[in-house]
Amino acid sequence: MIAFVRLLAVLALFAAPRALPAQELFFDAQGVPIHFITKGSGQPVVLIHGRGDSAESWRTNGVFQDLAKDHFVIALDCRGHGTSGKPHDPAKYGREMALDVVRLLDHLQIFSAHVIGYSMGAMITAQLLTLHPERCSSAVLAGGAGRLQWGEKEERFYEQAAREAEQFGFSPSISTLIAPPGTPPMTEEEIVKRSAIERAKPNHDGQALAALTRSFRTQVITPAQAAAVKVPILGIVGAEDPMVNELKKLQGIRPSLPLVVIAGATHGGSRDVRRRPEFVAAMRKFISDAASGTP
Repeated sequence: MIAFVRLLAVLALFAAPRALPAQELFFDAQGVPIHFITKGSGQPVVLIHGRGDSAESWRTNGVFQDLAKDHFVIALDCRGHGTSGKPHDPAKYGREMALDVVRLLDHLQIFSAHVIGYSMGAMITAQLLTLHPERCSSAVLAGGAGRLQWGEKEERFYEQAAREAEQFGFSPSISTLIAPPGTPPMTEEEIVKRSAIERAKPNHDGQALAALTRSFRTQVITPAQAAAVKVPILGIVGAEDPMVNELKKLQGIRPSLPLVVIAGATHGGSRDVRRRPEFVAAMRKFISDAASGTP
């Protein structure tokens, strides 16, 4: 009788699959430890977060859990973020961040995956598409279009942003850049308050953010490179995100680029586009279409 009960218990384990918790893992990216989380099964999807965020941001907005219902989802802490290594040398960032995605796929013995990048993650994804397009089954550029230009204006702006990261632990200039149109610059009081919040976050490193920001010039791709990519690409952005203009420029370079603009959504904050159901719905449809070869 006891043996029979045990048999029923074993059969129950197979009859009722349980949702497994996300796996917290690390791998070595040429001397820089990179933290990543995985969950689910099916077609692999890589999630790349924005500047100052981490893999955890994809769980906070629910995208990680939603896609993990029927995909093998991988979200990494980009170098300089989360619990990944935080070099203070700008040469350790830039294009190395795109190559980290390749290294991660190699580590997991996956040849190609659907790659979704948000904000800074979109810049990384855009460069990855020019460096190793064969590793991308499809790509989503959300809240960013890739660094399509770099001149004296960009050099001055991002050097100032790097100095702000060293001084405040974040960049008020970048915060203003991605704020909804018409938002006034941050006051001194707001900067001090935000600085305290940022510096109090676990694993925060303003020097690493500064080094990362100084590396942006090495992530630039040319319009010709963007136009030549054959991988299916989707653009998603909030209507009140200034980055909508950058994605429309990319659409001018790639007229076939489908662009989803979500009304009332912003780059961050309470109306963050990633929290909208349309966001993950658009990605799901795009990934499904790309996998089936539907234009």
